[in-house]
Amino acid sequence: MAGPVAKTFVPESILKKRKASEKIAAERAVADAQRRKEAKGKRKVIFKRAEQYVKEYRAKERDEIRLKRQAKANGSFYVPAESPLAFVIRIKGINKIAPKPRKILQLLRLYQINNGTFVKLTRATLQMLQWVNPYVAWGYPNHKSVRELIYKRGFAKVDKQRIPITDNAVIEKALGQYGIICVEDLIHEILTVGPHFKQANAFLWTFKLSNPTGGFKGKKVPNFIEGGESGNREERINALIQKML
Repeated sequence: MAGPVAKTFVPESILKKRKASEKIAAERAVADAQRRKEAKGKRKVIFKRAEQYVKEYRAKERDEIRLKRQAKANGSFYVPAESPLAFVIRIKGINKIAPKPRKILQLLRLYQINNGTFVKLTRATLQMLQWVNPYVAWGYPNHKSVRELIYKRGFAKVDKQRIPITDNAVIEKALGQYGIICVEDLIHEILTVGPHFKQANAFLWTFKLSNPTGGFKGKKVPNFIEGGESGNREERINALIQKML
């Protein structure tokens, strides 16, 4: 006959640990399922918003073309409205800069050569740009430039840290209270200079651009209209941005 089976006793502390780990695993599984469900819902919202923005941009382009054709047919010229948005690039260093222009460059967050930032054009900011005109190149960025700057060179400023924008969650955490939950929302807010432009622009770390491909063609100090590189170059800023990405 076989002898009595020896019973194995598990210490109470190990049982408690096992129960606790099982509880944590179950809670984590529920949280993961909830997170996946929320992410799926957000993806639908983001996709719809992106579609809406594309329609808006295309409608605006068609209106511009239509108005240009009408003006040409009537023997006149179509002058588009001035852009409320500028992109400013610092092209000169710190040598021989007066205190006031130096302070303005700091306010614009242009601390180094090839730093770039978006600026909402108002009477005050236009005066500031006049002061720093010899040290910056600026103009009116188009949709392609804004999009590529944010996608290719965009970093977030979170708790004074430079964080890469690898996920929409980074944007939603910082700007979700303003209805900005994804990259396309951020691009739209910047491009249209929306009601929360200030918060969206502050969220973006100053862009660190490369030297332009092929270098600058003229001297940096003279104004762009005089054959130099500094000052307002209007829509031609887009060509410079493409060279510096």
